[in-house]
Amino acid sequence: MYIVTADQMKELDRRTIQEIGIPGAVLMENAGRGTVEEILYHFPHKKKGPVHVLCGRGNNGGDGFVIARYFFNYGADVKVFLFDSANKVVDEAKVNLDAYVNMGGNIIEIQDESVFQRVQNELGMAGIIVDALLGTGLSSEVKGLYRTVIDQLNSLQNIPIVSVDVPSGLDATTGRILGSAVKATLTCTYGLPKIGHFTYPGREITGELEVIDICIPASVVEASGIKTFIQKEDDFMGLIPARKPDSHKGTYGHVLVLAGSPGKTGAASMAGNAAMRAGAGLVTLGVPDSLRHIVEEKTKEVMTEPLPDVDGGYLGIDSWQKLAEMLKRKSVAVVGPGLSDRSETGELVLKLIEEADVPLVIDADGLNLVAKNKDVLKKAKRSHVLTPHPGEMSRLTGLSVKEIQENRISSASVFAKEFGVILVLKGATTVIAEPKGKTFINTTGNPGMAGGGMGDVLTGFISGLIAQGISPLNASRMAVFIHGAIGDFIAESRSKIGILASDIAEKIPEFLKQYIKKN
Repeated sequence: MYIVTADQMKELDRRTIQEIGIPGAVLMENAGRGTVEEILYHFPHKKKGPVHVLCGRGNNGGDGFVIARYFFNYGADVKVFLFDSANKVVDEAKVNLDAYVNMGGNIIEIQDESVFQRVQNELGMAGIIVDALLGTGLSSEVKGLYRTVIDQLNSLQNIPIVSVDVPSGLDATTGRILGSAVKATLTCTYGLPKIGHFTYPGREITGELEVIDICIPASVVEASGIKTFIQKEDDFMGLIPARKPDSHKGTYGHVLVLAGSPGKTGAASMAGNAAMRAGAGLVTLGVPDSLRHIVEEKTKEVMTEPLPDVDGGYLGIDSWQKLAEMLKRKSVAVVGPGLSDRSETGELVLKLIEEADVPLVIDADGLNLVAKNKDVLKKAKRSHVLTPHPGEMSRLTGLSVKEIQENRISSASVFAKEFGVILVLKGATTVIAEPKGKTFINTTGNPGMAGGGMGDVLTGFISGLIAQGISPLNASRMAVFIHGAIGDFIAESRSKIGILASDIAEKIPEFLKQYIKKN
């Protein structure tokens, strides 16, 4: 599903109106009518109100006037509060304001805080409130009267608030709160969802999201060059190859996991086990020789291959010759879980990235080592997968964690394009970016997954899918989606507390079943 910035949506509206010839008034009518339908679906007992519609003077307010008109025609108890002068309302919004008034509707004009103080208690008597104050064009901090109104709305208890297009005060492009923003129960957005609906803190205040078809032509959307998408379950149907009766373990690929250092052997085993659960035919852990026996106690189906080490359990460049031989018989390699960020280990990792003929999935200490010499990615023979959390992304880019979190999509996309990698920026709404500019936003997952080992399982999961012949991009997207979906299932059926990474890995086969290609 396409997802857009505020400017992209504005351009889609413009082209629909000017090039296709659908008047703006028709789009506004479709928006308002569709919102009323969603309100009645979600809150059927509110059809007769009281419905309080809070409008600004722009197009967002115009949508509000359409909504008020429909409820008025249903015989509902409707009050419209216009936070400006009616004389300043223009164009399509003016048409719908006049239509509402001509039908017999009443407008309460509020132009300053003293007037609002006289009527604010009425808001608490509403059965439902429609927030049509500020739309997607907002880019500066909310102040003055609008901030007072928004803060008052957020103080109300047990009254559903339906926001028009975006909760007022939300930056539709970044998901940032511009000073203060409405905490919506339901948001009805128009044409296409906005990035701000899915990136925090916007996702938290959007409430339930419904997308209203206002008749933006599909041809206009497809020709727009939009490259940001929301991941959906249907995206992955049929990606898992069906298993033929005469297949064998070699049919489904061989994963090499280069991992482990003193105190961090669990990361290696979790990544390896997850790769097996994802369907890889064979998995070999390339681990420091001194730690082989520890790792073998933690695994059963996964094989181990000892590599020369130094200082009692750390890999270095001395392991390269044996590692290079091992790679010749592998489909994909995981680099980094529990590996350590020592300089001698870094030499090995950089050599591997530059020389590998198979796709690599680089995580954890592998990323920390790459951050010290990231230009090695440009020397790689193919596009590799990097799976940083915000802290690792900060080290890779030199940006602060705050800067990354405020611009997750652009941070991931810029890096992926510059270094020719598939970048999986983990966290709430994980972002997957690819070198040609497409980015995918994932909506599965929950705070219960904030625990050690989750990234190791995801890394192994991605590699296990690649081993079966799924492209690195699709494997990354699919693993992220299912990884989060499993976490959501466990959280709903049990709790968000105490979810282990091994719990996720155990359920991978069960969740993969529905995505198997049908013969």
